[in-house]
Amino acid sequence: MISTEKKSKIVADLQRDKKDTGSPAVQVGILTERIKELTAHLKLNKHDFMARRGLLQAVGKRKRLLKYLAEQDGKAYLSLIEKLGLRK
Repeated sequence: MISTEKKSKIVADLQRDKKDTGSPAVQVGILTERIKELTAHLKLNKHDFMARRGLLQAVGKRKRLLKYLAEQDGKAYLSLIEKLGLRK
């Protein structure tokens, strides 16, 4: 699980205004951190199939959110993937 400190730091980095906690950019940032943690867990625990399923679900959700963001605002999408270090 993502610690509260990490999550609040991600939200502070990606939010558009003071009260923004649920925009697609913030959600993608949180999912990216969760995917990193699950990937590290699966490198140590190769037979944890429930964690693998959770990882695949998180990747799919992030992909859908990124697709939505790209359709709505292409510039915000490009800046977000550059900031998070993701591929197109």
